[in-house]
Amino acid sequence: MVSRGFGREKRLLTPRHFKAVFDSPTGKAPGKHVLLLARDNGLDHPRLGLVIGKKSVKLSVQRNRLKRLIRDSFRLNQDALAGWDIVVVARKGLGELDNPELIHQFGKLWKRLARNRPRMDAQPDPGVTDTAHA
Repeated sequence: MVSRGFGREKRLLTPRHFKAVFDSPTGKAPGKHVLLLARDNGLDHPRLGLVIGKKSVKLSVQRNRLKRLIRDSFRLNQDALAGWDIVVVARKGLGELDNPELIHQFGKLWKRLARNRPRMDAQPDPGVTDTAHA
């Protein structure tokens, strides 16, 4: 199980990490005033990067609120997102959404991103039968 924290290893830190996601995303999830781009990272945990500029969200108070809420939502949903590098790109209007609406929207976006993931490890073992719960 992935730890629920949001330590340094769960963050995209360098411009090279961001560029890799922007250049060749393998997953996308557009939402209301936001775009999620994702790429396989080959790790057992997801990493998150945020792009919330002054042009899209004017007030620093709103930018900081968005970052806090997005990180918390990511932290709570990261079990389903293992193996992704995810960049959240804010668009105009995101700062005007209230907290419950943001939390609900990001919950749906994380689920959509996890569902669209091509799973290599989802293949059943040839020696294991799946009749125990039938």
